Amino acid sequence: MKDRKLNTTELRTSVGLGMVFSLRMLGMFMVLPVLTTYGMLLQNANKTLIGIAIGIYGLTQAIFQIPFGLMSDRIGRKPVILFGLFLLLLGSLIAANSNSIWYLIIGRACQGSGAISAAIMALLSDLTREQNLSKVTAYIGINFGITFAIAIIMSPIVTHAFGLHSLFWIISIFSLICIFIVIYLVPPEINHKVNREIDIIKGSFFKILLNYKLIKLNFSIFCLHTLLMCVLIVLPHQFEIAGIPVSKHWKIYLTTMLIAFALVIPSMIYAEINRLVKQMFLIGIIIIITSEILLQNFLNNLWMLIIGIQLFLFAFSLMEAIIPSLVSKESPLGYKGTAMGFYSTSQFLGVAFGSSMGGWILGHFDAKTVFLYCILIAIFWLIISFNISEPPYITNTRITLSDKALTIADLETKIKEQPGISETLIVHEEKSLYIKIDNTITDRSKVEKFLNNL
Repeated sequence: MKDRKLNTTELRTSVGLGMVFSLRMLGMFMVLPVLTTYGMLLQNANKTLIGIAIGIYGLTQAIFQIPFGLMSDRIGRKPVILFGLFLLLLGSLIAANSNSIWYLIIGRACQGSGAISAAIMALLSDLTREQNLSKVTAYIGINFGITFAIAIIMSPIVTHAFGLHSLFWIISIFSLICIFIVIYLVPPEINHKVNREIDIIKGSFFKILLNYKLIKLNFSIFCLHTLLMCVLIVLPHQFEIAGIPVSKHWKIYLTTMLIAFALVIPSMIYAEINRLVKQMFLIGIIIIITSEILLQNFLNNLWMLIIGIQLFLFAFSLMEAIIPSLVSKESPLGYKGTAMGFYSTSQFLGVAFGSSMGGWILGHFDAKTVFLYCILIAIFWLIISFNISEPPYITNTRITLSDKALTIADLETKIKEQPGISETLIVHEEKSLYIKIDNTITDRSKVEKFLNNL
């Protein structure tokens, strides 16, 4: 069995890129709980433009996510990552020195245009052995959730003490740290190897875009982040009306998010073990609808407001874990990287749409109308999700094939005959075997042992 302990290169890669991924995501998350309140102090600000300032980060992320991933295949991972970090730094400096909402919007757009998530994951794949890739990608995913929690909790404290512009100065410093990490901590690039579990494959876009199961899941993540942004645009002002100053909002966010995370982990484990992911998916949407109804009807009741946000954050965290897992399970074999690229694009489009629409509705109507809008979106999401199928409980795996294995006649047929393997794809020019396996029956090491014995 191959050594599954992370070597020095893999440790440097996972720690370095994990820090870069997390620190740059603070650029989106840190402003969410405070911009609707403190942004109104900027020149020419109104609620509609505040929504645009929040959402334009997601829009430029969505626009450049896939192009930057493809560009990294041509000119290298590190140059693309460094260019993206430079855009984040430039946008942060513009926002930090802005006194007008328009300059803040320009800064946020520039921040978001450094869309390097796909390039980061591709470099992670290049520098990590196959048997350890799932371990380090899981580490990146955990960092994402922790970053979101820290940003939501810390930003009201920092903004109250030092002002809105301090957030962007902090992000500027983080950007410089990330540039230093990529140059000096992350190991040098090695020869690029295609990994269809990570990379975006040109010529496969329509295969993903026309897959009706993935269409529903991409729409789901779009709805989820649309609802999140609408809620976060309304909540800060409602907490103030209920008697909680902005400087104290972190206490509510900290308590509700800790409870949400504590409940999500056992819920996911239960759903996976008992193969009830579809049911948990639908329950998550129903909880979101319930939370939006509570928020819409009890806006001026602090405790009902807290119960509503608690339910919402639990359901949001649950769906944030379920949906990418479903995308991974339902993606065509050999195209998971492309599917996840469109998933991320849909996610950021939801951020842009939810912020812009939430700000516009709040500016022209009131908070109750924003939550009514959320209720209608969530009900429509539930209706189209009723016939979602139970996902296959399998794992996608890539194995590098030796030259000897590639010469074996009927290799794909022989692999398919092994227990627990549902699909196979051999790409000879990449020397790669892609398989979908049921981990309750077999695992990667058994497949590798079988290949070595051929």
